[in-house]
Amino acid sequence: MAVPHTGTRDASSAATDESLVARIQTGDEAAFRAIYRRYFARVYRFAARRFPNRADTEDTVQEIFINVFRSIHSYRAEAPFLAWVYGVARRTLANEARRRWRAGTVSGSGCEPPRAEPSSWLARRPFSPLEEYECRERIARIGRAAQRDLTPVQWALFRLHHLQHRSIHDIARDRGTTLDAVKSHLYRARKRLLSR
Repeated sequence: MAVPHTGTRDASSAATDESLVARIQTGDEAAFRAIYRRYFARVYRFAARRFPNRADTEDTVQEIFINVFRSIHSYRAEAPFLAWVYGVARRTLANEARRRWRAGTVSGSGCEPPRAEPSSWLARRPFSPLEEYECRERIARIGRAAQRDLTPVQWALFRLHHLQHRSIHDIARDRGTTLDAVKSHLYRARKRLLSR
């Protein structure tokens, strides 16, 4: 799949993500094409690590960018835009894995559908030594930042929501607190950790 090329560099190539997002939110298609060109290669590599079949990867990348466009109004600049795009990509990949699991179609890989959590199927591709090292380093860096910068409550909520994939609603209910309190703690935790 080729990245669209206009033949000339326009002002969008030098624009910040935030200014492009603001333009997309007003319906500016050129701004969306600029975001697409800017992040296509990274999103493609991200999806290709999870799907061994090129056609599946290309279809999924298109679905990711459709979802980015559909949900662009929800971007609040609380984290870097690329982190938000990766969040959309992860949700899209998890939904695709669930859909394939329910349909019983796991194309190209030859592996059987997962027995437990469908999204875990995405991670079954063996990591390269470099990917494994980078992942361990990132986890260690987040762990050190969490111990140093987060309160015990923030770390507990971050772990429940982002590592154990518990919903904010479930966390609030189980801890006997409000949704807003959980969201506030998570926002502060993410802001501190994403700055690392």
